[in-house]
Amino acid sequence: MPPSKYKERMVKNIFVREANVSDIPTLVNYNRALAYETENIALDEKILRLGIEKVLELEDCQYFVAELNGKIVGQSMITSEWSDWRNGVMWWMQSVYVDPSHRQRGVFQSILKYIEALVEKHQEVKGLRLYVKQDNKVGISAYESLGIKNSGYVIHEKYR
Repeated sequence: MPPSKYKERMVKNIFVREANVSDIPTLVNYNRALAYETENIALDEKILRLGIEKVLELEDCQYFVAELNGKIVGQSMITSEWSDWRNGVMWWMQSVYVDPSHRQRGVFQSILKYIEALVEKHQEVKGLRLYVKQDNKVGISAYESLGIKNSGYVIHEKYR
């Protein structure tokens, strides 16, 4: 099978690390862009900033950023969910965003590999999950090309 275009255009030297307080402005910008791009929602910057600041304080939730030449070009967050069926933790990947000028170059793949390496170090983590809008065909295709398959679950929600 010929290599995919995704892998052919992969950029080397992508550095993935845990986010810190100095990354907050970029995380705010990327999350606002993500919400607008995927759901046509304009997030309140103040509330979003407070939410991101809280993530950086929590122990069961963290952001990761991908850097290329010292510039953040992508992000993802993981949160933990206890699974009684598995007697362990499922990590949810959320707030996945790659700067449009760096898409299809291996940025998300690098973040995923970093998180998968963390999973290997934490025996209590039984798997990774993420949710994606049904009409986000590009995102779905990217996730599936990296082995993240549709679980068959449908997510319902109710807001307060």
